[in-house]
Amino acid sequence: MTEKFKYEFDTKLGILFKRYHGEITLKDITSSWDNAIKNDKIPQKTIGFILDYRKASFKLVNNEILGIPQYYRNNLPIFNGKRIAIITENPKDIIVPYLVKEEDFNYSSSPFSTIKAAINWILEGQK
Repeated sequence: MTEKFKYEFDTKLGILFKRYHGEITLKDITSSWDNAIKNDKIPQKTIGFILDYRKASFKLVNNEILGIPQYYRNNLPIFNGKRIAIITENPKDIIVPYLVKEEDFNYSSSPFSTIKAAINWILEGQK
């Protein structure tokens, strides 16, 4: 089975990019974070995260959506005080980042449709 995600850390910006492709389930999201945490793919100097779902689509039932912010809350040592930009373009997927944002706790998430806007938002949080 091929992985549905790829990590890339931008050392200049301090942002970890996580790009998804294909149909994405809650298990895909949580296991990819578990993989990143377990294998030290999140550098200490990470200031924020950009989750790019433009080449993916969510395969989540309504109650599963809340599992995403629950995962972030359960892993506050990683996400505490960080900004999480969620990029989607597909109209049926755009609701997911809005529902995640409603549950933010000690981190901030926000939906975006472009990388540039997402980067600017994360960097603004550092001022």
